[in-house]
Amino acid sequence: MMNVVDLFLKLLSFKSITPDDADSLRFVEEYLDGYEAIYVNKEGVKNLFLTKNFSEGTHLCFAGHVDVVPAGEGWETNPFAPVIKDGNIYARGAQDMKSGVAAFVQALKDVEDFKGRLSILLTSDEEGDAKYGTVIMLEHLKEINLLPDYCVVAEPTCETIFGDAIKIGRRGSINGYLTIHGKQGHAAYPEKTINPVHQVAPILDKIAGVNLDKGDDNFAPSQIVITDIRGGMEVTNVTPSSLRIMFNVRNSTKTTQKEVKLYIAKVFSKLEYSLELTQGSYPFVTKQDSKLVQQLSKSIMKYTSVETKLSTAGGTSDARFMGAFGIDVVEFGVINDTIHAPNERTSITQVEKLHDIFKDTVAYFNI
Repeated sequence: MMNVVDLFLKLLSFKSITPDDADSLRFVEEYLDGYEAIYVNKEGVKNLFLTKNFSEGTHLCFAGHVDVVPAGEGWETNPFAPVIKDGNIYARGAQDMKSGVAAFVQALKDVEDFKGRLSILLTSDEEGDAKYGTVIMLEHLKEINLLPDYCVVAEPTCETIFGDAIKIGRRGSINGYLTIHGKQGHAAYPEKTINPVHQVAPILDKIAGVNLDKGDDNFAPSQIVITDIRGGMEVTNVTPSSLRIMFNVRNSTKTTQKEVKLYIAKVFSKLEYSLELTQGSYPFVTKQDSKLVQQLSKSIMKYTSVETKLSTAGGTSDARFMGAFGIDVVEFGVINDTIHAPNERTSITQVEKLHDIFKDTVAYFNI
């Protein structure tokens, strides 16, 4: 049997660029012999759920993705032939996130008994649209009554020191497309036009950088961030017929699309406008007193002597799908400082400790 570093090196050798798993999922299935395999595949995306029911009790799941972004330029070594140098392993996916996959696969390989059910959920489309990835597997698991009680997503979460951060939630992402409608005309006769630029100028500060809530212990305030403003014909003698403003709100659980719509309506009540809102992801948070949060924090302290902070910062991950299904979910993995970059790397020590932490977390649920 391989150790966790051997397994990590093997996983890194699969050129699994989204959504191609490059047969890495079949390898994991064969490596975890004794686990039942369920595949849900769609539109070229493969999703694998491996599960083993030891007895009645808690269902603990580990989740992640085997797909990676393209290597790009600037590598000093072959990005799909892992290289060990100065205690680090270099390859595409080393941090994001085959280190995490290797750690939890090996942790479950080591388990001989468990009070409940253990499982692994892997997808080949996290770095892409994720439309046919983790979410459709969760929908299937709900249909067959196999949704986990707890889930650890092993994304790279640490900031400067291994063990310094657990993600217990994530903000959502609301995209806004606001169009102010005016009346085009000659710049020499502004009285005959309705210039949307002039209309917006006095009230722009009412939306630019405005907080829609006060935040809380888990989340920063939900803020309107303007990302683009454009209008007109790029000439100096014609006023624009409309002005289009694009914005994003990384929203906490305190702000929804409804609140955004009502706020825009209040600010632009005297103007003719249209608004389109879309939501790429929804916010979630796992309570700090969750059994999983508490135990993972203890395991991190045990193996790193670091008091981890509970964070909701950053972008998004497949943990958002877990939260939407009511699963207590956290994210924890290696330091995040070279993901998607040339010469992506992580240290052997981090991978070994991550394996120890996951194994210890599993053991806790047997107490």
